[in-house]
Amino acid sequence: MAGGAEACPPGDRAALMAFKSALQEPYLGIFNSWTGIDCCHNWYGISCDATTRRVADINLRGESEDPIFERAKRTGYMTGTISPAVCKLTRLSSLTIADWKGISGEIPRCITRLPYLRILDLIGNKLTGDIPPSIGRLHRLTVLNVADNQISGTIPESIFILNDIRKVILFRKMIYTMT
Repeated sequence: MAGGAEACPPGDRAALMAFKSALQEPYLGIFNSWTGIDCCHNWYGISCDATTRRVADINLRGESEDPIFERAKRTGYMTGTISPAVCKLTRLSSLTIADWKGISGEIPRCITRLPYLRILDLIGNKLTGDIPPSIGRLHRLTVLNVADNQISGTIPESIFILNDIRKVILFRKMIYTMT
């Protein structure tokens, strides 16, 4: 790789490192592969666009058939929060941080400024607060899953203007009222 020309952009790498610094995963070593300058190459749970080399997907599931879980003979447990640094990944199309059981805090409001986001899957954590009111800005969103958290508040009216939405899962342990 001559001069890092094929590495992911330094801004994407920095955003991922800031995202990682807000999370703690003590048992499986999920983040052990997050080393080196190329976050598009062998970083667990990270996929990049083949042409632009920009981070396109974060897929971190705490319950999976991945060999890392099978070797450990356990499901995942991660604590911490979802850092707003994830919003600096402006080409992100899929954000899955699911079934870690200990991730808390609120969904960063800036999530609604990710123009390519198609999948937002945050099921099975301890997220609190409400769904960002401007979720309707995510015109490409097809999946919104925030079940099995501690989300409360009203269902944002902007959800109902999402033309491409195919799956919205808001139930279980969530208290909503329509405004």
